[in-house]
This record gives sequence, structure tokens and C-alpha cells, in this order.
Amino acid sequence: MDAGHDDGGHDDDGRRDADNSAGRDVDAGRDAGAPAQEPGDRGSGGAASGVPPKRGRRRAAPEPPPAPVLDDAELRGALEAILLVVDQPVSELTLAEVLEQSPERVGAMLDEIAAGYTAAGHGFDLRRAAGGWRLYTRPEYATYVERFVLDGQSVRLTQAALETLAVVAYRQPVTRSRISAIRGVNCDGVLRTLVGRGLVEECGTEADSGAYLYRTTTMFLEKLGLNSVDDLPPLAPFLPDDVEELADATR
Repeated sequence: MDAGHDDGGHDDDGRRDADNSAGRDVDAGRDAGAPAQEPGDRGSGGAASGVPPKRGRRRAAPEPPPAPVLDDAELRGALEAILLVVDQPVSELTLAEVLEQSPERVGAMLDEIAAGYTAAGHGFDLRRAAGGWRLYTRPEYATYVERFVLDGQSVRLTQAALETLAVVAYRQPVTRSRISAIRGVNCDGVLRTLVGRGLVEECGTEADSGAYLYRTTTMFLEKLGLNSVDDLPPLAPFLPDDVEELADATR
């Protein structure tokens, strides 16, 4: 009896194993016949349904404000005003960007201005040079311009300029504030004149205050016929008796 029971148990286990094996084979065949699923196909509304994903709407960029409308007279005046203050040729593109006009319109107006100056016989004309535009004096008036420039350089120095130059010569290197303190008046304008005439130049800065220092130039020595500042005449005979008190007051 026990042996027969054991054989029946083994038969039942064999049938269950066969059924499980057949089920796995069917599932494997079903999986093999199904198309592979991409990662993006998961969930509803994906690429498997043929519906593209929704994208947010982009806002349209705001339109730039319209360029100011300049009539020909205003454009002409603006160009002439700019050309009077430039120190080097300025291109049509730069002028167009400043005035917010097209380079074609600016170029046409520059040609018209240049032709007008030539026709009117002005002492200056508008020329294209070095890739830009600039006002120039006419060659036929070069003699008068040269005479004016040379005469301007030979004008005598004013009393204020001479006094400032003397302070620089005898106290160099000296700061601008020190010069003003010695003279008792502001000397910024006079000092700029002396620098422009080539008689005075900057020579570094003061260690304590960082102020610019000034000294005389080689041209100053040439004009006075001196070899060095050591050849300057002594200043003592020209000073007042209370010079020490004056010097202490300015410190």
C-alpha cells in the first residue's frame, strides 16, 4: 500500500511539472511575437499612440521700437554737428548707428554735403579718408592756415603764465596745488597752456598724495639758452624781505 501511494504521488508531481513547462513555453512564444517596447512607449499618450508630446508655446519677441524719422534737413544738420567735433575720420556705419538711420541713407547724405561744400566754394570740404569722413581745410588756403598756426605759437606769454612758469622752474618737481598755493590763485588753466606750449610737462606723482608733479622741459631750456636748470639766475634778489613768513603761510 505504501509503495503504491508513493508511485501515485510521483505521477501527480510529474503532471504538474509538465503543465508548468508548457505554460512557460506559451508565454515565451507570446513574448517573442510581440514587438519590443521602447522606454518612451511606457504610459498613455506616448509615441506608441502616434501623438507627439505637447510643447509649450513660445512667446513672440517684442518688436524693437521704430527708428526716429529724420527728414533730410535734420539728418544733414546732425551729420555736420558730429563731423565738427571728431578728431579722426568716422565711418558711415558708425554715423548710421548713432543716428539710427540706414548706412545707405547716411552715405548718400554725406555725398550730397560734400558736393554742396565744393559747389559753394567754402574754405573747407568734406572728404572720405581712411575709411571714414572728416572735414579738411582746402589746399588753396593752406598759406593762411599756416600763418595763423605759426603766429599763434609765437604769441607772448601772459603775466600769469610767466609767474606760473617761474614757480615750476624754481620749485620743480612741484604739484599743481602747490603752484596755486604759492601764487594765491587757481592755475589749472595757465598750467594747461604751458603744457600745450611744450614748456612744462608731467614727471610722475607725489608719493604722499598721488598728485601729478610738473617740471620744465628741454624746450624751456632752449628758449632761455640754458644748459640746465642749475643755470637759472638766483632768485633771492627778487624775493621780498618777508619771504620766509610767506613760505610758512603756504605750507
